[in-house]
Amino acid sequence: MEKKRAGVWQYRWKDEVIIAGLLLAFGFFINAGIEIRGLFMDDLYLWSCYGEQTFREFVFPMGSTRFRFLYYLAAYVELGLIGSHVTWFVPVNIIVNSAIAYTLCRFARTLSGNNIIGFISGFLYLLSRMSYYQISQVYGLMESLALWAAIGILYCLYKYINEPGQELKWFWMANGLYFAVCFIHERYMVLLPLLFVVLVMKRNKQWRNWLVPAAVFVLVQLIRLAAIGTVMPAGTGGTEVADTLNFRQAFLFAVQQVLYLFGINTGGSYLSALSWQESSRWIKVFIVLADMVVLAVMILFIIKVIRSKWERMAVLRNCLLFFLFIGACIACSSVTIRVEVRWVYVSMAAAWLWLAYMCGVIARPSSGKPEAVRRVPDYRWALVCTGLALAYTLLVIPAETYYRNHFSNLYYWNNQKQYNSLAEQTYEKYGDAVFGKKIYILKNTYEVSEFYADTFFKVFDKERKAEGTEVIFVDSIREFGQVNNNMLIIREDPAFHAYQDITEAVRILKCEPVYGYYRDGWMDESAKLRVMAGSSGVIGLQLMYPGVMDGHEKTVIYQNGELAAQVEIRENITHVDLKTRPYEIVELDFEHNFYLEDAQEQRGEKRFSMMVEITAD
Repeated sequence: MEKKRAGVWQYRWKDEVIIAGLLLAFGFFINAGIEIRGLFMDDLYLWSCYGEQTFREFVFPMGSTRFRFLYYLAAYVELGLIGSHVTWFVPVNIIVNSAIAYTLCRFARTLSGNNIIGFISGFLYLLSRMSYYQISQVYGLMESLALWAAIGILYCLYKYINEPGQELKWFWMANGLYFAVCFIHERYMVLLPLLFVVLVMKRNKQWRNWLVPAAVFVLVQLIRLAAIGTVMPAGTGGTEVADTLNFRQAFLFAVQQVLYLFGINTGGSYLSALSWQESSRWIKVFIVLADMVVLAVMILFIIKVIRSKWERMAVLRNCLLFFLFIGACIACSSVTIRVEVRWVYVSMAAAWLWLAYMCGVIARPSSGKPEAVRRVPDYRWALVCTGLALAYTLLVIPAETYYRNHFSNLYYWNNQKQYNSLAEQTYEKYGDAVFGKKIYILKNTYEVSEFYADTFFKVFDKERKAEGTEVIFVDSIREFGQVNNNMLIIREDPAFHAYQDITEAVRILKCEPVYGYYRDGWMDESAKLRVMAGSSGVIGLQLMYPGVMDGHEKTVIYQNGELAAQVEIRENITHVDLKTRPYEIVELDFEHNFYLEDAQEQRGEKRFSMMVEITAD
């Protein structure tokens, strides 16, 4: 018997690993192309706080507008583990989201009694366009953890009202998760009524149990009051809920979110990737057909509930739980100044779970004892539900991938591309050599703030300092002189929301060696180069001869073919100024009657003569 149990456990363990692996692989597949190479906006501010504050100040931000110490603790661990490897944030986000998908898979399998429907629920969660923020931003971890905890509350409450025997432990776990989610994202304080509703459903008359959620809620508010001086949650974009709450607007936002659950993007494209009005006609057809599949499941479910009198009340209790959970999540996302699709994600996940539950009810045998609630399904109806679930999935795949292809419409997406490009054209190209350089950026139409400019490159430094690195915005390459090895020149490429490294092109424009002159300053006995003058029209030459002179060394310089200077080299360092018109490009020819006798290399046809440093400011 023990061997048989061990064999069954091993078989199930292998199945679970395969399912989790498939979901993880799909998570990476569907999110291919999403990347974080550079931080900006809230992500950069979060990193800045991590780098400049103590552990206590970062995790417990007393006096701040928000007090999310459990999320900040998770963020502290994540930032510490990832360090300067910025590109790791997306894989970490995908892994976390895949773990949530596996949780949904297990929950949906429990609700439906169907392995395929369980897997489909996890698959749909990963496929959803609503995951864009959780994957593409460092702060996405907050949304993921809050969603995970909220779904955990739903699971525990479901177990509490349906599992006889040890149901009280599930109620306590739900209260623990409620405390946790309030300090991951305060939006989910709205789930409090569910903790009382389930007590009513269970007809629990023990006053101690009624005190538990009340005590947890009071504790949450006391902590918030002590930490931030208020119990009122802050709104979006620096607003306060108390100041912006409009009941008519909140109702409209709630309707929008309900439509989102049915695949209809009612918000503007900058919030939803692409609005319903702008969507392809064929995509609308797919969404309508998918909604018809959902309607078919609901009709079959209602018919089954009407016919199954013995379990009707249990089913209605569970439906009320799902309804109140989704309603609460919609309500808390409707009281601010806008609705972002990422806020609908938890409601969408719960809606898929509710559908899985409906399929489970439909597939149950019509007869049976209520205390047993038989797990063996009616395979004919189970097959019908599986077919409907597969049909729904096949219909939403093109719709979800279509909207994913329009993520660039989201209000922050192109900004992320710009900072990704900046990182790619600087740190990823030059590595640690970028630190200490002056980085000139032509124009600033992207409106990079002083904070971004001062902080952006610190993220890539293991010491979090990027000492000496300076970002300077200029309107023209005329605003700086010759390009030296301590400079990078970057230009904006607005058509692609990117940056381009044009250092070498500008270097050549400013000083183009024709022959006999090299980037490290060495010059042969004969050399020619073209130099762009600065605003003063003065081209400064510093001639450095590192050898021993015999007194006969002479340098002749021609400017645009005419003799410009004859220089007697009497010292190891000699300065010469040539005058021309401002910003003019002149051709300079050098002839030296000497060479460096102990030079250890020769690059051109002639030998090294001296080192020449050129300035033209």
